[in-house]
Amino acid sequence: MNKPGPRGRRFGAPDTRRDILEVARRRFLAEGYVKVTMRSLAADAGVDAALISYFFGSKRGLFAAAMALPANPADLLTGALPGPPVGLAARVLTALVSTWDDPQRGGTIRLLLTAAAHDEDLARLIREMIDRELVTVLADQLGGTGARARAGLFAAQALGVIHARYLLRLEPTASMPADELVRGLAPAFTATLFGAPPRAPRPLSG
Repeated sequence: MNKPGPRGRRFGAPDTRRDILEVARRRFLAEGYVKVTMRSLAADAGVDAALISYFFGSKRGLFAAAMALPANPADLLTGALPGPPVGLAARVLTALVSTWDDPQRGGTIRLLLTAAAHDEDLARLIREMIDRELVTVLADQLGGTGARARAGLFAAQALGVIHARYLLRLEPTASMPADELVRGLAPAFTATLFGAPPRAPRPLSG
């Protein structure tokens, strides 16, 4: 009986990673984030699916690499989730601002969002990724009634901050120190996630 040959392309060939990225970028742009699977990408690239996991870890990692993202938004959110709920908004904002303030990482993401404004396929891809990897993950973390709506509103607020600070360069937001910006925004973002704290009753006039 003949033994089956090795599956996939040569393991570790110098051009294998590049070929996977080329296939992934083409498929993501053509079909969107949700429809593309690791297995179908492997078949298209002529490699074993385990090799894609070896190079990129996960679908999120592959997307970040294919889009040349220096920081994966989903990974930033995952890193900010642990900790007391009351500080969740501040942690997410801190991760967001520190990434965008970095000239190298933030500059690449800025170019991607700017391009999405003129490329509907890219815009759709980013929307799907945000919905699947940010809004859904945050909603699962929040739980309870209306969790998905609250997570979606939070994401919209965050995108508004990005647009004002990094794309429009709207003052004073654009030049405000990161810690000051987070302190100023965290209460409103926390209210979106968990509801506004009750107001103290006004003292009765004598």
